[in-house]
Amino acid sequence: MDPGDVRYLFAYDGWATEKVLVRLEGVDRERWVATDVVGERGLGSILVHMLGAHQRWRLAFEGSEESPEPEDEPLPAPGELVARWRAELDATDAFLDEVTPGFLGYVREGIPVKVMLQHLANHGTHHRSEAALLLTQVGRSPGELDLIFFAEDIASGKLPDPVGNGG
Repeated sequence: MDPGDVRYLFAYDGWATEKVLVRLEGVDRERWVATDVVGERGLGSILVHMLGAHQRWRLAFEGSEESPEPEDEPLPAPGELVARWRAELDATDAFLDEVTPGFLGYVREGIPVKVMLQHLANHGTHHRSEAALLLTQVGRSPGELDLIFFAEDIASGKLPDPVGNGG
C-alpha cells in the first residue's frame, strides 16, 4: 500500500459517506434521535460516532493532542452534522496529501500506520452500512455504496481520479 492507494481508499470513503449524508435532509426527528436501533445507536448517533472516530484517528496521526468526542455532545441536527462531516472530509484530504511511504510504514504499538488507516476506512464502511439500512427503511436509500461503483464513476469520467492514474 502506497500513498496513492490510501488517497484512493479515502476518496471512496468520502464518496460513500457523502451519498449517505445527502439523504439525511427530511429525516424525521424521531428517527434521527432514536437509540437502541442498531446496538445502542440509531441513525444520528451512528453518524456522529463515525465522525468522532474519523476525527480522533486523523488528529492522532497529525500529532495533535485534540481528541474530540462528539458522541458526548448533544446530538446535532442533520444539517449541522453534514457540515461537520464535510469539514472533516476536507481535513482528511489535506492530511492525506502529506502522507509519505515512510509514514505508512511507521509502526505504532506493533501495527503499521497503513493498517490503522485501512481500519479507519473499514470502520466507516461498517457504520455507513448501518446508516444506509436505516435510511433505506424510510425510503431514503443512498443507493449503491460498493467500491466498484466508485471505480466505475471514475472510469466513466463522472468523478476525477483521486490519484491520477485511472483508478
